[in-house]
Amino acid sequence: MLETFRRAFQTKDIRRKLGYTFLMLIVIRLGSQLPTPGVDPTYIKEFFAQNSGEAFNLFNAFTGGSFEQMSILALSITPYITSSIIVQLLTIAIPKLEEMQKDGEDGRKKIVAITRYLTVGLALMESTAMAVGFGRQGLLKEFNFVNAAIVVLTLTAGSTFLMWIGERITEKGVGNGISIVLVINIISRIPSDMTTLFTKFVKGKSLASGGLAVVIIVAIILVLVVFVVVLQDGERRIAVQYSQKVMGRRTYGGQSTNIPLKVNTAGVIPIIFASSLMQFPIVIATFAGKGNGTGIGSEILRGLNQGNWCNPQMPKYSWGLAVYIILTVFFAYFYTSITFNPLEIANNMKKNGGFIPGIRPGKPTVEYLTKILNYIIFVGACGLVLIQLVPIIFNGWLGASVSFGGTSLIIIVSVILETLKQIESQMLVRNYKGFLNK
Repeated sequence: MLETFRRAFQTKDIRRKLGYTFLMLIVIRLGSQLPTPGVDPTYIKEFFAQNSGEAFNLFNAFTGGSFEQMSILALSITPYITSSIIVQLLTIAIPKLEEMQKDGEDGRKKIVAITRYLTVGLALMESTAMAVGFGRQGLLKEFNFVNAAIVVLTLTAGSTFLMWIGERITEKGVGNGISIVLVINIISRIPSDMTTLFTKFVKGKSLASGGLAVVIIVAIILVLVVFVVVLQDGERRIAVQYSQKVMGRRTYGGQSTNIPLKVNTAGVIPIIFASSLMQFPIVIATFAGKGNGTGIGSEILRGLNQGNWCNPQMPKYSWGLAVYIILTVFFAYFYTSITFNPLEIANNMKKNGGFIPGIRPGKPTVEYLTKILNYIIFVGACGLVLIQLVPIIFNGWLGASVSFGGTSLIIIVSVILETLKQIESQMLVRNYKGFLNK
C-alpha cells in the first residue's frame, strides 16, 4: 500500500488528483465545524448522553460527528446513500428504470439525475423530521416556523453540497467520491473512540492491567481488519470453456476463462439494511418524544437497541441480536438475488458457445450456478455477522460505548482497497500510454 502511494506521488497527474481530493476533504471537515443557525448545541450532547446504541451512534459515525454537533453538514451523505439503494432496488422492479440502466451512458446519466432529485427529497424529509421532532424537545432556541425553516434549508443544502463534492472527487480526484466522503467521516471519529476506550480500560489502571487492555484492543482491531481484507478479496472462480468456431480460414474461441464470484457479494449492504430496519422504530419514537416510556412497546424498542445487547445486567434484551443476525443473512440473499442472475449468466454463456466443464448448458448450468451462489452467500453473510458481532459483544459486555464498529470497519477497508486498485489501474494506463507514445 505504501509503495502504491509512493509511486502515485511520483506521477504528476495522479499527484494532482490526490491533492484535489485532499483539499475537498479539508473543506468537508471545516464544514463539519460550522453550527446550524438557531440550534442549541447543548441539546444534542445531552441527547447522546441519554441515548446510546447503533441507531444514532452509526448515524453519527457516518456524519463524522457533524450530527452530534448539529453542524450544517449534520445529514452528511446519508440521504444520497439511501436514495442510491432505493434507485438500485427500483431498477429491478420497474422496467423503465431497467431499460435506462442498460441504455449505456445516456441511461446512466438519467439514473444519476433521478438519484440526485431523490437525495434532495430525502434530505428535506429528514431535516424536517429533525427540526420538528427535536425542535419541540429543545433543539431550537426558539421553536417557530422561521427557525425550523432555516434549519431545514441549511441541513438540506449541506447534504446537497456534500453530494456535489463527492461527484467532483469522482470526476477530478481519485476513487469513488461518495465513498471517500463517507470514509473520511468515519475515520474522523476514530480518535474520539480511542479516547473513550483509553478512559474506560486504561486510565487509572495499573501498568499490567492497562497494558494488557491495550494489547487486547489492538489485537481485536488487527484481527478484524485482516478478516475484513480476506472477506472482501475472497472469491470463488468458476471455470468456463468456450468452444472453437471455424469461419473461413480462421478459428475463433477455444479459450478458457472464469466467472469470479465474490464471497462477500453484497458488501456492507445487508448490515446497513438490517441495522436501518431495526433502528427505524427507535428513531421514530425518539422524534415523537416517546423513546423512554414504559409498557410492551418500550420493551420492544429496548430489544431493538444494539446498546442493550449482550449486556449482563439486561440479558432479556439480547433477543434483538438473534433478529439482527436473521435479517443480515436474509438481506445478503435478497440483495445478491437482485444483482446477480444465474439464468442470465447461463444464457449469455450458451449464446457465446461457453460452458462449465462437466456441466451441460441450459438448466443444469443455472442450477449449478445457483447452488454455488447460495453457498457463497451463506459464507459471506456469516463473515459479515462475525465482524459485526465482535464490537457488539465488546460494547455490551464491557460497556465500551463507541461508534466505531463492524459496519464502519468494512466500509473503511473496502473503500481503501478499491481506491488503491483505481490508483494502480491509472498508473498502469499511464505506463501503457507512455509506451505507445515512444
